[in-house]
Amino acid sequence: MAKTSTVEPGLVSPAIETVNLSKQFGPVYAVRDVSFSVPPGSIFGLLGPNGSGKSTTIRMLCGLLRPSGGTGRVLGLDIVTQAEAIKASIGYMSQRFSLYEDLTVTENLRFFGSIYGLSRKEVESRCRELYARMKLEGCEKQRVGTLSGGWKQRVALACALIHRPRLLALDEPTAGVDPVSRRLFWDLMSGLAEEGITILVTTHYMDEAEQCHLVALMNGGRLYAFGPPGELMAQAGLSSLEEVFIRMARAEATL
Repeated sequence: MAKTSTVEPGLVSPAIETVNLSKQFGPVYAVRDVSFSVPPGSIFGLLGPNGSGKSTTIRMLCGLLRPSGGTGRVLGLDIVTQAEAIKASIGYMSQRFSLYEDLTVTENLRFFGSIYGLSRKEVESRCRELYARMKLEGCEKQRVGTLSGGWKQRVALACALIHRPRLLALDEPTAGVDPVSRRLFWDLMSGLAEEGITILVTTHYMDEAEQCHLVALMNGGRLYAFGPPGELMAQAGLSSLEEVFIRMARAEATL
């Protein structure tokens, strides 16, 4: 069953907001006129086939790529003029996890803590908290390169959370991990959202997408649908988000 956000739209400023956001590479539009608004404390799924523009959209929202047109704000910060402040305020976790495999779990956490300017005392305190929360007890001194995909996933999430970000951007975080690790990961996501952390996630797993509070379906650089998964399924008269997704992709292929 799709979850519903506990945050009431309109009562607080959006955590993410775009208006006609666009990105061109030469004559080609990777993203074209994308507009949406996401309240804080939401799990927001950005969905689409490869080449749909979702990764480009995330890079613009994270302040890593300058848009060609339109506007965007993340945590109240402009994605063009305040890109550096956005980078310091969010946690980012890529599909490849971006961990140093020759370092231990603790050494990775300490390294990322230092990047965000945390003191040694702050880092050690956060490490203790994150070991418990991410169920990493017992592997603190283990080299990351010896861990399984599911364990690496939790270490990468801990590193992304080390500085207490208000927003997490996760690019296909469960790709290649086992079903048990996927379930644990989404349980962790639900807990973070309940604490008010906004989560922006891309995934190709439609059962995961149905757990999001809001989803955006993208294809060919355009936004085709936006809203709670249950509403999108009801509007389309379909029983699963996967069926909605497939219908969108087929409609685009016939154009």
